[in-house]
Amino acid sequence: MLRMISLIVVSAVSLSACAPAVTTSGEGGVRVYNISARDANQIPYRVLDTVNELRAARGVSPVALSSELTAAASTHARDMSVQNRPWHFGSDGSSPLDRVRRTGYSGQFLGENISETFESEIETVSAWMEQPDTRNVILAPSARNLGFAWYQEPNGKIWWTLITGS
Repeated sequence: MLRMISLIVVSAVSLSACAPAVTTSGEGGVRVYNISARDANQIPYRVLDTVNELRAARGVSPVALSSELTAAASTHARDMSVQNRPWHFGSDGSSPLDRVRRTGYSGQFLGENISETFESEIETVSAWMEQPDTRNVILAPSARNLGFAWYQEPNGKIWWTLITGS
């Protein structure tokens, strides 16, 4: 089963290469994924498709994008940048549950994945799938909704946030 998931992730990464996402070499040879306006509109759907392919490979029902969970994810991605550290607490002391409640989400908060990187959304999902705790957020059988957002700094660093709810 792990081979199947790996195959799906590799396929998704390969397909993302067809997208016009621009990568450049930053200072010190750091690979930087620059999010264009066109990519910004497509990223949530690429993540949703990738997550649902991974869930299907495990026999788990698909999730749908939630505007409330996406709002909570967006708030946190920006806040992590302000704090300059990837962690689950907001600068106001809020937890992921607090942020989800503030948006008016009527379901149950299940989990939050975060990342600080220069990599694409598909590479980030792939990295999350390699760790049991973050993989469990993506594959939670009770998940019905997904929120996904990011904030990209001028230097190219991206703060990604994925939230699941039932």
